[in-house]
Amino acid sequence: MSKFALVAAAIAAVSATSLAHASEYPARPITIIVPFAAGGPTDTLARKLSEHMGRTLGQPLIIENIVGAGGSIGVRRVVQAPPDGYTIVLGNWSTHVVNGAMYKLDYDLVADLKPIALLPSAPQLIVTRSDLPAKNLSELVSWLKQHNATIGTAGVGSAGHASTMLFEKATGIHLSIVHYRGAGPAMLDLVGKHIDLMFDQSANSLPHVREGTIKAFAVTSPTRLPSSPDIPTVDEAGLAKLYVAVWHGFWGPRETPDAVVERLSSAARAALSDPALRDQFAALGQTVPAPEQMSGSALAALQRTDIEKWWPIIRAANLAVRQ
Repeated sequence: MSKFALVAAAIAAVSATSLAHASEYPARPITIIVPFAAGGPTDTLARKLSEHMGRTLGQPLIIENIVGAGGSIGVRRVVQAPPDGYTIVLGNWSTHVVNGAMYKLDYDLVADLKPIALLPSAPQLIVTRSDLPAKNLSELVSWLKQHNATIGTAGVGSAGHASTMLFEKATGIHLSIVHYRGAGPAMLDLVGKHIDLMFDQSANSLPHVREGTIKAFAVTSPTRLPSSPDIPTVDEAGLAKLYVAVWHGFWGPRETPDAVVERLSSAARAALSDPALRDQFAALGQTVPAPEQMSGSALAALQRTDIEKWWPIIRAANLAVRQ
């Protein structure tokens, strides 16, 4: 047999094995890596999706929180995992766009991961402890200029961190940044009045705003949230065009078979089409993608577009993490 024939036979054997595995998938529980601490917006989204997807797939989806380095440690875990569909990551704008410009990663955010599905997105809110005296964003900026204020983030390189540094650059304010191992722990300290403010995803902040345990000053979006129309946009509040929307997605290792990706993507689409879940997402200020935008290819296109947009901004603002 010629060398060409041997290679062709080997490729055919691998393809057949992959198809066989895909047809049996999933045969055991699937692990979703959440690269942030439990209790934050990414973790909450994973837990809301996992139960519905587990019913569709016939196997439980187990959440594993792996924190550190702005989520890059958890993402690396998936890059290095077997490409069999049993370890995937629920990442977001910060882990799959911002981190590429802020960190010296030992993996490629595009080439080393396979997009599976685009998930809900949400803008951020500028929120403070409940007893901070400012009544609007202009008063908040003035107050911050007169005080040594502390701002919490979900970690170095997180969306909140990037937003904080852009806010500092836009206002000329210097803030004392406190990095947590996720937005959940940071929010606990904001509610407890141990820090002064945060840039935080609406999904994480809105329940506390409605309870009156924190105050919201603006949403980082050109339009108001339908579920909270009383919160002004950054443009209306006097901080023009400080837009940050945190979208989410599922990724697997780059060699994950297409048939496995399609099974996971289909289960995610089914969950996102559930009216009860959609109502929950809307109440938290999250926008569910249109059905034609839920695919892995749509996620890949959005990621590429945001890398082209945000990497020059982050680098020009000198936001890179010094290692």
